[in-house]
Amino acid sequence: MSCLDLAPFDRRAFLGSLVLSVLAVPLAAEAQQAGRVYLIGFLSPSSPSDSRNPLRLGALRQGLRELGYVEGQNIGIESRWAEGKYDRLPDLAAELVRLKVDVIVTYAPPAIQAAKQATQTIPIVMGGVIDPVSTGFVASLARPGGNLTGLSLMAPELVGKQLEILKEMVPKVTRVAVLGNPANAGTAPQLRHAQDAARALKVQLQPLEARAPNDIDRAFAAMTKEKAGAVVVLVDAMFVDQRTRIADLVARHSLPSVYGLMDFAEAGGLMFYGANDTDRFRRAAIFVDKILKGAKPADLPVEQPTKFALVINLKSAKALRLTIPQSILTRADEIIQ
Repeated sequence: MSCLDLAPFDRRAFLGSLVLSVLAVPLAAEAQQAGRVYLIGFLSPSSPSDSRNPLRLGALRQGLRELGYVEGQNIGIESRWAEGKYDRLPDLAAELVRLKVDVIVTYAPPAIQAAKQATQTIPIVMGGVIDPVSTGFVASLARPGGNLTGLSLMAPELVGKQLEILKEMVPKVTRVAVLGNPANAGTAPQLRHAQDAARALKVQLQPLEARAPNDIDRAFAAMTKEKAGAVVVLVDAMFVDQRTRIADLVARHSLPSVYGLMDFAEAGGLMFYGANDTDRFRRAAIFVDKILKGAKPADLPVEQPTKFALVINLKSAKALRLTIPQSILTRADEIIQ
């Protein structure tokens, strides 16, 4: 009997076994992925005691749970905190790399920069950055390139909206101080947009720098000397850690103020206007999920915030003897009594 005589039966058997073996490969890979415990690194430039950090990390965890991830079963989270000391960030980022985390979630330019310098291979999800393009973290919002993607903290022009609200609150103000940390790569683009908005509002800006906590007192002394009538405090992790001190100085110098992070309004600042924190970190979980399922950060567009909040601290307004316009009260998402 020739080989051809056995062909009909053996060919069917061979083709059947071939199909099963081909199908088995992705099924086996899927089963292997299903049994894996992923490790997520969370790198923060501030401290666990920062009132917003439990909410940020909690929102990330909630977002992951909604996507089917359960800590201790198929995912783990390693957190590292710089506590406002930027020089610690490179070592903390290196620790996460040594742990071989699958994804690093971080926020604020100093922490993002540290993560980027620590690894060019581990995907990094930005939970918030002012302008990821001008700071050099991504090539463009649509096509990030490299190993970074995520969410912008706010559009840089949002500082212009903060100035508008401040002018609406204090119509007679003509000189506004802007406090920023030049060590934060997000500061420069915010200042550019602030200058544009100030010209439109016919307000003179007084940019002031604070690289370290000790610089803050000097900055406020300069505000008083130059007779600033209000202050915008730009987003910065060091400022967040010093929020109580800043709120006290603002009260002592009787300056109406607006901030880009909710922490300040809770610490006694007059107004917060900016992106919704918890919404951003829940959305960061979606990026993590896509990456764990095989998507490349380079191909995932950076998202801009879609939810904003206006919060007014009524106690601070009363201390400043300010009458809050009804137009602002009706727009406020929250009023702190």
